[in-house]
Amino acid sequence: MIHGRTQHHPGTSSDRTAIRRGGSMGTVKRIWILSELYYPEESATGYYLTRIAEGLAAEFDVRVISAQPTYLARGTRAPRREVHNGVKIRRCAATTLNKNNLVFRFVNLVTISVSVLFSSIFLIERRDCVLAVTNPPTMPFVAALACWLRGARLVLKIEDLYPDALTAAGVVAEGSLMTRIFDRAQRHLCRFASSIVVLGRDTAEILGARYPEVAHKLVYIPHWADNGDIVPMARGENGLLAELGLQDRFVVQYSGNMGRTHDMESIVGAAELLRGDPRIHFLLIGWGGKERWLRDSCASRGLANVTILPPLPRGRLCTSLNAADLALITLVQGMLGVSVPSRLYNILAAGKPLIVGADERSEVARVVHEENVGWVVAPGSPQALADAIRNAMGSPGMLAEIAVRARRVAEMKYAPGDRYRHLFRALNGDSGHGHDPRE
Repeated sequence: MIHGRTQHHPGTSSDRTAIRRGGSMGTVKRIWILSELYYPEESATGYYLTRIAEGLAAEFDVRVISAQPTYLARGTRAPRREVHNGVKIRRCAATTLNKNNLVFRFVNLVTISVSVLFSSIFLIERRDCVLAVTNPPTMPFVAALACWLRGARLVLKIEDLYPDALTAAGVVAEGSLMTRIFDRAQRHLCRFASSIVVLGRDTAEILGARYPEVAHKLVYIPHWADNGDIVPMARGENGLLAELGLQDRFVVQYSGNMGRTHDMESIVGAAELLRGDPRIHFLLIGWGGKERWLRDSCASRGLANVTILPPLPRGRLCTSLNAADLALITLVQGMLGVSVPSRLYNILAAGKPLIVGADERSEVARVVHEENVGWVVAPGSPQALADAIRNAMGSPGMLAEIAVRARRVAEMKYAPGDRYRHLFRALNGDSGHGHDPRE
């Protein structure tokens, strides 16, 4: 819920003080989006931010400061300045090294952060509003500094909760000096922000308990399903299954990021446990920090029941998701409230039953339980995952019922909407539109 805030007369010293404390100041002049990833980048963050910006552009002057593609579209050289679907884009000079190498990723983080900071200081003006995401983790601090210097407001969008994501990935130790410093910095960041968008209810609960003084700023706006592009498809019409020769197999699919916070180990373990059943085949589509380990592990164990593919173009997403009889989403231990895999919503749009390996209190597990669209198992448990797969395969009637429910849920609860426009209208003081961004 967006709560009202004290208004100040524009141009006064109290007005600038309110902005620097994360307060409200009246009409938004322009909206800036600061992100490493934006069009033509098709990774989840880039894709959703592009759609958010273009939706806002129907009502606001929207501008983007981003970098050259560093993920799925890495190697593409986009124009330094461009207007795309009503959004003015400024791309900064920075390194575009392979992000799956931790050293290269750190170099990218530093160069992108410095470049975006200098551009922001020169471009952002008083009464502007900045939407910043936590990818990379330095970006919201860059945005906050620019807003503080220029007298603008900050809307923080939590894609990944830090430092929790770093500890779950094993990059830093829980309770270390680095995590304590990051936690303190995060508290100040949340206090400064005018609004904080969270993708999951678990994130809202953790942030509200950790920083109770900012609980009133939290706004739950989940990602959405591309219900127009992603639709259920008859199995016999699926070209990918034909290409791979899997028409007569029960296909268990993982599609998406194979990063350090994703439990690929349990999938490999389950595939090994099920290798004696020729009816079951695992189809793994994606890339990330664990991709090399995944390929090496499947090869060394001789897992002929596993096929691994690189990411497919977004134009083939409907076909690839419909190549599954059962979809998987698996997260490592410690990911409660840290992130919400956006693939969940398109899996629902394709009408696919799913098994989730995650904490029972997580957003993705809640959706599965609330909507009765699959099974939830504990993370880090290959045996539980294998048992759930066997159970699903042995229940064809249940799978058919879940398919119908999943599609209905995508259409009724997770369709694209105007939630971000409601949010920025609320920041404009338009209380008639801003009381509930989910409407």
